[in-house]
Amino acid sequence: MAAPSHLNWKRVSSFTGPVPRARHGHRAVAIRELMIIFGGGNEGIADELHVYNTVTNQWFLPAVRGDIPPGCAAHGFVCDGTRILVFGGMVEYGRYSNELYELQASRWLWKKVRPQPPSSGLPPCPRLGHSFSLYGNKCYLFGGLANESEDSNNNVPRYLNDFYELELQHGSGAVGWSIPVTKGIVPSPRESHTAVIYCKKDSGSPKMFVFGGMCGARLDDLWQLELETMSWSKPETKGAVPLPRSLHTANVIGNKMYIFGGWVPHKGENIETSPHDCEWRCTSSFSYLNLDTAEWTTIISDSQEDKKNSRPRPRAGHCAVAIGTRLYFWSGRDGYKKALNSQVCCKDLWYLDTEKPPAPSQVQLIKATTNSFHVKWDEVPTVEGYFLQLNTDLPYEAAASDSPETPNIQGVRMDPHSQGSNSIVPNSMQNTVSTAKTEHPPLKRTSMKNNLELKASTDSNASFLSSLATNASNHNSCVVDILKKNEGPHTSASVGVLSSCLDLRTVIPETSVSSTVSCAQTMVTQQTIKTESSSTNGAVVKDETSLTTFSTKSEVDDTCALPASKISRVETQPTASLPCSKETPNSPAASTKAERQWYDVGIFKNNTALVSQFYLLPKEYQSISKLGNADVTDYSLLKKHDLVPGTGYRFRVAAINGCGIGPFSRISEFKTCIPGFPGAPSAVRISKNVEGIHLSWEPPTSPSGNILEYSAYLAIRTAQIQDNPSQLVFMRIYCGLKTSCVVTSGQLANAHIDYTSRPAVVFRISAKNEKGYGPATQVRWLQGNNKKAPVS
Repeated sequence: MAAPSHLNWKRVSSFTGPVPRARHGHRAVAIRELMIIFGGGNEGIADELHVYNTVTNQWFLPAVRGDIPPGCAAHGFVCDGTRILVFGGMVEYGRYSNELYELQASRWLWKKVRPQPPSSGLPPCPRLGHSFSLYGNKCYLFGGLANESEDSNNNVPRYLNDFYELELQHGSGAVGWSIPVTKGIVPSPRESHTAVIYCKKDSGSPKMFVFGGMCGARLDDLWQLELETMSWSKPETKGAVPLPRSLHTANVIGNKMYIFGGWVPHKGENIETSPHDCEWRCTSSFSYLNLDTAEWTTIISDSQEDKKNSRPRPRAGHCAVAIGTRLYFWSGRDGYKKALNSQVCCKDLWYLDTEKPPAPSQVQLIKATTNSFHVKWDEVPTVEGYFLQLNTDLPYEAAASDSPETPNIQGVRMDPHSQGSNSIVPNSMQNTVSTAKTEHPPLKRTSMKNNLELKASTDSNASFLSSLATNASNHNSCVVDILKKNEGPHTSASVGVLSSCLDLRTVIPETSVSSTVSCAQTMVTQQTIKTESSSTNGAVVKDETSLTTFSTKSEVDDTCALPASKISRVETQPTASLPCSKETPNSPAASTKAERQWYDVGIFKNNTALVSQFYLLPKEYQSISKLGNADVTDYSLLKKHDLVPGTGYRFRVAAINGCGIGPFSRISEFKTCIPGFPGAPSAVRISKNVEGIHLSWEPPTSPSGNILEYSAYLAIRTAQIQDNPSQLVFMRIYCGLKTSCVVTSGQLANAHIDYTSRPAVVFRISAKNEKGYGPATQVRWLQGNNKKAPVS
């Protein structure tokens, strides 16, 4: 994807928590939405670990423990999952380190690591300004600056170009150092350079790219190391090479290496004739190298002045991290003010969206009612909002009509069991769900290119946890108990927030948004069975049916929900009820669908929405090509239309960031319900017993009459699933009036492990009244990463 022609830099001016003091020579990594900063110097070496939450705009100081390393600057700093490795750096003036430390960020636990030395040769000497890059289970150390003198007060610099490989143990620890035998010409010695590792998607071998640095003079050379063959080369590049520099940053997003800032020669200096004598300055220039084509592109040149303070001012020794397609920059040394002010470091935090966001996952159904859908989609990192649209088979005249009458829907039967989604609710779900209703209007679509302002939450850690607990209290007691177990004996708010951000075993369920069934789902600690649940709409199961096939291949059966992807998948069930139209992508009917008008539901800050209405755009905005070019689209001035019962609606969603609106997701289709059918069972619980597991649930919150029976189903292994993992086969394991059943060890031995997201055993539970079966609740019992049968 091409870089944006217009850069929309944004300075973060509103944040909470203890902001770290300005510095240079620090390092930063990202763990999901968290930017973690360590070390650096400014009037002394910093030894604190600071964390910035890019979602909540919140700084916090985690309570670290264990073998806490001394403060250091110009060190190596890499992240492997949720563990961080620190190597080397300057611990005080003239004294450098060659020690290795590991931080388990899920527990904020430091540990000193003592890897084995190389089988031949010495381990790395103490150094600073080296590069330390991670790929797979290995770290690659190159170059740096050593002190030849044993006296730290008598600094005799020695530039390095040695190369080491550090093999890591899985999860924690390191095996040892090795000195690979390389081919080709080795790059010249240097420090304060950058090194990134890139592997072309779906093909090619990993390569390490080294750029710039310092060796008495700044450098502008680019080197490439093939990690599989350990062959060094100097690739030929196209485009304008950035000026020689050191103390810059390099980050890879997609197939581009972004270079920002650093020390460069003064304007007008001839660095070729007098490289050692020329003067140097900080820069705010910004370029990228296409790592597939080896072509440089200058986005901000060194000659471009910024008189409006619309981008970061020149700096060196700063840090930069990539989160999604967004780059964050913090602090660093400002060379311009050194002679005028003792404060030589920047204090500002900026971010830049480098390209439009990728398409979100398909819209997933959490629940459907007669006149609304509660939908969600997977979060896209570092976006400012989501643009949701729908279309329908209703003719435009009917959709635009003011008449409250609904189309004739007699004889249409919804499919109460078909799965619209696996509705995995992320732990960052907000308590308040944006809706298209008048009382919660969506954001205005105003100059979508770069004027969408969405304020992130700035609640403190304590209030964040409090809101989650309050949110959970609106659910069933099972969820509250789970939250209490997960909270544990945290003594500081920052530790609690870390747990909610990093502990993948805990996910907070979302708040119920209507009187119908709340599709709460839980993934709990290891002491408790882990499950995920969602409500479904789909095919009616005949009472005598014991085996039921569910497919994600095509829209071929009685369906209320037709998404089809690995994350959000439709699992339809054959029934005797009236079928919907059966279409293939190339059929005339499918073409007609594609040409139908898309209507705006609205722009939403979060990845969930309660949809009960949509907006009819004026004709001048009905072409999607005009999206983002309109100066103002004020939804309060547009005509709205309510959803109607028993009607199919297709949804698509796109993410929005500072570069504009990204591509739309694949299309999902859902049907509103017919009045009179029971809602989905709720509050599903799973507990182990001597026979297997005990499955229990609460009756539907809207039974629409007397519940005659419940049915529970288990997805089982079959040859059909092995040939086509997207198709599930369900066996009924219970039918009766009780709201619980036992799933025996024998039944569990035949369970299918679903890998479309996290490995899980899949159950479905539905209720039946006089009209028939209503929508089912799907529960995914998480199984860890093993491929064996579930342990009962």
